[in-house]
Amino acid sequence: MLTGKQKRYLRAEANQLKPIFQVGKAGVNENMIQQIQEALEKRELIKVSILQNCLDDRGTVANQLVEHTGAELVQVIGNSIVLYKESQENKQIQLP
Repeated sequence: MLTGKQKRYLRAEANQLKPIFQVGKAGVNENMIQQIQEALEKRELIKVSILQNCLDDRGTVANQLVEHTGAELVQVIGNSIVLYKESQENKQIQLP
């Protein structure tokens, strides 16, 4: 569980990130979850964009991603979701 201070720090770090995944009409599927898990292991902090044609609301998509990837939800703002998961091998981010 992240503290408020840690979430603030991660939000500031994610500010300049570009979304590397997009959730569309098909919603969240197994292939996407696997790719997000691999990206989280490499980067630790990623941004996911929700397209306009997505049938699920952003809260549902965020909960599905957190549940299936084991990541921490940092922020849901607009149509973007920021996820963080500490890497086992490529630790880059030092949380306060």
